[in-house]
Amino acid sequence: MEDAKEEIRARLPIEDVVGQYIELKRAGRSLKGRSPWGVDKTPSFMVSPEKGIWHDFSANKGGDIFAFIMEVEGISFLEALEKLAGQAGVELAKYRGSNNAVTQRKRRAREAIELACKYYQFCLTKNQKVIQYVFEKRGVNKGTVTDFRIGYSPNTGRVLTDFLKKRGFKKSELEAAGLLNRFGSDMFRGRMMVPFIDTNGVIGFTARILTKGEPKYLNTPETLLFNKSRFVFGLAQAKESIRQNNYVVIVEGNMDVISSHQAGVREAVATSGTAMTELHLKTLSRLTPDVRLAYDGDEAGMKATERAIMMAGDLGVNLSVISDYHGVKDPDELIQKDPRLWKDAVKHCRPAVDYLLDKFEDKIDISTGVGKREYSDKAVGLIKYIHDAVEKKHYEQLIARKLDCSVEDLRAKKVNQPSTKHFKKVKAAPKTDQLKGIEDNLHALVLCGKVSGIEGLELPSDKQKQAELSLIFEQKYKGWDQGRLTEEAHGLFRRYQVEKNRQRRAELNEEMAAAEAAGDEKRADELAKQIAAIKIN
Repeated sequence: MEDAKEEIRARLPIEDVVGQYIELKRAGRSLKGRSPWGVDKTPSFMVSPEKGIWHDFSANKGGDIFAFIMEVEGISFLEALEKLAGQAGVELAKYRGSNNAVTQRKRRAREAIELACKYYQFCLTKNQKVIQYVFEKRGVNKGTVTDFRIGYSPNTGRVLTDFLKKRGFKKSELEAAGLLNRFGSDMFRGRMMVPFIDTNGVIGFTARILTKGEPKYLNTPETLLFNKSRFVFGLAQAKESIRQNNYVVIVEGNMDVISSHQAGVREAVATSGTAMTELHLKTLSRLTPDVRLAYDGDEAGMKATERAIMMAGDLGVNLSVISDYHGVKDPDELIQKDPRLWKDAVKHCRPAVDYLLDKFEDKIDISTGVGKREYSDKAVGLIKYIHDAVEKKHYEQLIARKLDCSVEDLRAKKVNQPSTKHFKKVKAAPKTDQLKGIEDNLHALVLCGKVSGIEGLELPSDKQKQAELSLIFEQKYKGWDQGRLTEEAHGLFRRYQVEKNRQRRAELNEEMAAAEAAGDEKRADELAKQIAAIKIN
C-alpha cells in the first residue's frame, strides 16, 4: 500500500485536506489555524505544505494527511486510505494484488446497497400510510428523514431484487450486500428502513416493522461492509457536533439517536444490535475523551455501564451517566415529553463511578457486616479499573467513609474480578427457540422418565445430549409419579406436533411468496397444496 499512499499524497496537498475542516491562514512558509478539537484559545494548529505534515500543539497530535483524517474523522487507517483515495481519484484495487477480487466485491456491494437506499427513499414518498407512520406516529420531521435517509421497503417478495437485477447486479452481489434472505428474495419487506452510514456511504440497514409481528427490528447481517462490533450508528451525522462540543452521548436504540438529533442533541450515537465493544469505544475516543452513557437504569443498564468502565480505563476516556429521565424509560420517550428535559439531562450527567456506587448502595444494606462486605467487593472491583492515582484515591476515601473503615482496609481486600478480556466481545443473547424447548423436555421425559406410547419420536443417540436431557429431567421432573410424567409427555407431544407443523407452514408460506413473486405459478400451486395438507389443530 506504500505506492498507493505516495500517489494519494502527490495528488492531495495537505492544506487542501486540512482546509476542508478548519480555516488556515498564511504564517510565513507555513499555515496556521484553530484546533479542530477546540482545545486552544489561540491558533495552535500548524500545517507545512512543503513537508506535507501537520501538528496541533494544543492537542499534541500530528502527522500526515492519513493521520489527520484518522484523528478528525475517528476512523481506522484503511478507512482513511479509502476516503482519501476517493478524493484523489486513485484506484486502490491496482495496488492490492491478490485482494483485487475482494475489493471488487466490496465495491459492487456498496453500489448495490446505495441504489437500494435510494429505492427505499423513493418508495417512502409514494406510500401515504408509511408517510403517516413516519411523520405522525413516530414524530420524525422532513429534515431528519433526509439527514438519516429514511425509506420504506415494499411488502412484496422480490421487488427490490428484480429492480437491482435489471440494473446489472448479480445474485451473488446482492447476497454480499446483505439484501437477500435465504430464499433469494428481498431481505426487508414492509418496514421503515434506516440505513447504516459510515464515512464512505451506506453499508447496511436497520428495519422496523410497521405492523404487529416479529422481529420488531431486522438488521443487515454481517457482510464485507457491515461489522456490528465496529459500526457506530449515527456517527456519520454526529461527528461535526462531537468535534465542536467535545463530548458524545451513547444511547441504546437507533430511534433514540434519531429523536436526539431532531431535538438538537446531535452528539448522540448508538451501537447496533450488540453491546458496546472496545472497538466502538476506541472509535469514539479518537473524537473525544468525554463519553456520556444514556442507558436504562435497570440491571442490564448497570452491567453495561460496568463493562464500559472496565474498557475505558486503558483508553483515557472519561465516562459519565445520563440518568434523569423524569419517569420515562428512555431518551426517545423523554424527548416526546419535552425536548428541553433531554437537553438538560445531557448537561447534568454524573461520573459513571459515582452513579454505580450509588446504585450499589440502593441495593445493598451497608449497615450490616454482610452488606459492607458485599458493597466493598463491588466497589473495590469497580475502582480497580481507574488508572489515575489521584482519582482512584478520591474514590477509595469516599468508599472508606461510607463503610466506616480505612483506605488501607480496602486495599487489603482481595476481590476476584473477571478479566476485561471477557467483556471485549459480547454476543447478543440467542433468540428463544420454542420448538427446541418443547422437544428437549419431551426427550427428557421419554428417555429419563421411561414414558412409553409416544410414536414416531426420534430420540437423540449422542451421549452428551443425553446427559443434558438427564439434567433437564432432574431439574424439572424429579419426584413426579409415572402417571403425571406420562400425562405431561403426551401433552408436550401434542404441542410439539402443532408447533412443528406451524413452523413448517411458515417456511412453506415464505417459499410460496417467493415463487409467486418470481412468477413460478406451478411451484406456488404445489406449495399451496402442501400448506393445505398440514394441520395445526
